[in-house]
Amino acid sequence: MNIIVEKYHGLGNDYLIFDPAKNTIPLNEERVRLICNRNFGVGADGILEGPLFLEESADVRIWNPDGSLAEKSGNGIRIFAKYMKDAGYVEKKHVTIRTEGGPVKVQFLNETGKKLSVSMGTLSFWSDEIPVTGKRREVIDETMVFHDIPYKATCVSIGNPHCVIFLKEISKKIVCRIGKYSETAPCFPERINTTIMNVIDRTHIQIETYERGAGYTLASGTSCCAAAGVAYRMGLVDSKTYVEMPGGTMEIEIQNDGTVLMTGEVRYVARMTLGDELSQQLRTL
Repeated sequence: MNIIVEKYHGLGNDYLIFDPAKNTIPLNEERVRLICNRNFGVGADGILEGPLFLEESADVRIWNPDGSLAEKSGNGIRIFAKYMKDAGYVEKKHVTIRTEGGPVKVQFLNETGKKLSVSMGTLSFWSDEIPVTGKRREVIDETMVFHDIPYKATCVSIGNPHCVIFLKEISKKIVCRIGKYSETAPCFPERINTTIMNVIDRTHIQIETYERGAGYTLASGTSCCAAAGVAYRMGLVDSKTYVEMPGGTMEIEIQNDGTVLMTGEVRYVARMTLGDELSQQLRTL
């Protein structure tokens, strides 16, 4: 049987759904890299493998395009929830999705499931929870050097690690230049997602992101949460913030108990049956 995947995107951040119920082979690092390749495969910013288990919650395995695994993905979670609704796995207005970064509660805000609100968990600035090397501390406004250039950086975890840098000018070129070195910097033992941010006003920020294992991306849900959380912790924005990215805008709210609520849309692209040659090649990997 040929391999079947379904493609969705959240603000231009595109993922493929690989449903084990519709495919006879499991994913591995080599297969993921080939499928995600935009020249020789289908092309995507990652693959969502699941549902792997379904009762009151569903497990999803989140693959980066380089074949590594991610603990959590904000866009990926919304896309996976939308897929489960489209595929008939979920009929309620809410679902809990279990990731390596912890369980995430998703609420569908319309009948189609296109608009969703996700409770992403709480932020931690503690170095051992991110992780960042050195003595245990909250990593806030520290000077970090990437490729011989010092930056004021704040690091945070929301189930996966983030480094947020305030800059007056942000662009794809700048974040790629920093992210190329920050991702694998020795102070980040599990690598890091890098976001550069410009605060527009109390309710709007702009970000550019270089994702661990994926590179430059048009949008990142967890990076939105991290950036808004950092700006809020620094007293620069209100509890509800709109995060503008090249792919679109996400609404982030820091609730009274510290939980981060993310609201945004996802869109369905296509159902694809991979060709005979590609399917056969994948089986050999």
